Amino acid sequence: MPSIIFLGTGGDEFVVGKQLRGSGGIIIKVEGYQFHLDPGPGALVRAQQAGINLRENTAVLVSHAHINHCNDANAVIASMSHSGFDVNGVLISNKTFVNGSEEARMPPMLTDFHRNCVERIIVAKPSQRIGIETVEIQTLKALHKDPNALGFRFITPKFNLVYTGDTGYSKEIVDQYKKADILILNLVYPSNAKEKDQYNLNFEDAVKILQKIKPRLAVATHFGKKMLEANVLDEARELQKATGVQVLAATEGMSINPESYSAGSKQRTLGTYKESRKEEIDDELGTGIEDEELPSQEEPQEELQAEPEPEAEDAEEIPKEEQSTLVIDDFEDGSKEEEE
Repeated sequence: MPSIIFLGTGGDEFVVGKQLRGSGGIIIKVEGYQFHLDPGPGALVRAQQAGINLRENTAVLVSHAHINHCNDANAVIASMSHSGFDVNGVLISNKTFVNGSEEARMPPMLTDFHRNCVERIIVAKPSQRIGIETVEIQTLKALHKDPNALGFRFITPKFNLVYTGDTGYSKEIVDQYKKADILILNLVYPSNAKEKDQYNLNFEDAVKILQKIKPRLAVATHFGKKMLEANVLDEARELQKATGVQVLAATEGMSINPESYSAGSKQRTLGTYKESRKEEIDDELGTGIEDEELPSQEEPQEELQAEPEPEAEDAEEIPKEEQSTLVIDDFEDGSKEEEE
């Protein structure tokens, strides 16, 4: 069963530094694959507590190179690969984590040793599309102190999920979130906060985003000190009242079934009921009923198709001698490589 598991919901340095909330990132399980987003401090411990086997990670995704989002990425990669003895998985990351940033005066956070522990490294820019089997990952622009910060969209056969990453608010940023069934918001500041900044979302920003995007579910996470003082449950309730969108305040180890919030879930349920009712009538009458064409359960999938993307730059990729067992699609030129 697909699931989204929160290995931590802490945001700012105070909350993460004191581990008032964990910072192990988010696990997304879908289509038989396991993705680990932003493994910060304590990711290995939180994964063990949640019953997550990091050896099963298909990919690690790093949105930006701040400690609370990437501190344990190297350790997670080592866990995935038995410290390089069994090279395994894919790293999808922003440029700063892998190569550093002169603009932000930030060194690379990925060590030379751990570069050789994964099968493939993809250094991504906004608006790229990366396909791993039946799952498409789109990279989104984010406004943050790391100038190369990203958000991520997961398009799967059953649901469309957006993770904002750490970002400030702008209309351009919000437009990227359209058609999300589930929207995970990194929400640092509550409604009564006087301290606000251009690089993180506050309560008013979240209201505007949800009013425009109208996802089936919004999950607030990445809480700062002020959010904890204000009570995250109260803030989630107020956000739901203000927008009419179902809002959850993430908790440590919380697990969500994303299929429950897919665009086609309601229609599939109705279609299944109608087909089963037709079968009951057929059995009772001993004949088929052909006066009404019943909808296929697959029809709602059309609602989940991604919008045509503008042409995007190719990912910067660090070549690897080791070969991947995954099928990874390049959506820009339509080529496909299957490595043995």
